[in-house]
Amino acid sequence: MDLRPALLALLLTSAGLAPALNGWAAPLTPAPMLATTLHGQIDVARYLVSEKLDGVRARWDGRRLLTRNGDPIDVPAWFTAGWPSQPMDGELWIARGRFQQISDLVRALQMDADGWRQVRFMAFDLPADPGVFGQRAARLRALVAKTAAPHLRAIAQAPVADRAQLDARLRAVIAAGGEGLMLHRFDARYRGGRSEDLLKYKPAADAEARVVGYRPGQGKYAGLVGALLVEDAHGRRFALGSGLSDADRRQPPPPGTVVTYRYSGLTANGTPRFARYLRVRSDTPIARR
Repeated sequence: MDLRPALLALLLTSAGLAPALNGWAAPLTPAPMLATTLHGQIDVARYLVSEKLDGVRARWDGRRLLTRNGDPIDVPAWFTAGWPSQPMDGELWIARGRFQQISDLVRALQMDADGWRQVRFMAFDLPADPGVFGQRAARLRALVAKTAAPHLRAIAQAPVADRAQLDARLRAVIAAGGEGLMLHRFDARYRGGRSEDLLKYKPAADAEARVVGYRPGQGKYAGLVGALLVEDAHGRRFALGSGLSDADRRQPPPPGTVVTYRYSGLTANGTPRFARYLRVRSDTPIARR
């Protein structure tokens, strides 16, 4: 058995690079670049700003769409027809406030071709391009315009003059039903992993936790799930009841599922304050009962 491909894959992964589709036919691109939360004061004039879309993160490796974790996404052939061979990072998106619909499409066991007609791949970066982000953003706009594919768009990127202008834009996005903003440092090169060069700016913080159990419902929720019992990356356990729909309470995410929740700071004992369930994280496989 030739172990050289597996060894090369291990070396590339440890260096922040990953072969698309766990194979060797597609171009090698860096692992996904992940955002950190904006804290404190920064020179906002050094960043390009875009809306943070409430969609599903996806990557185009030049041949197929993948989740952030590298799992193939089953889409109709016409959805990606004519797309460029250059890898792209982006968000599968329908519209503001319609995350659950795109999440259901991505996670469906059987592809819903008609459902994909309302979806757009909103591209925001060229991970294999060696230029700084300002150059990559311009090249991406030109590439998408040249391709002229009906389901491919480039997310608008624009500078802001100062923090007051940034905050005004955030308020406008939130008032229109959006989720927040993304700030990408103009002179930053693409590198895999969590990065201070890519910032998310939202009214409240989001985080992930894994479902470890349930709290039974009471009153009108008797016989249903009252709250999810979850554990975060720091080993903290707490309940998520607020934000659960009646459907979630009837059929809650199975144990082992990673969910996203929103919170506003920490309590005195270190647990998330005002934690509210948002959704199952769509790029994480659901553990089956």
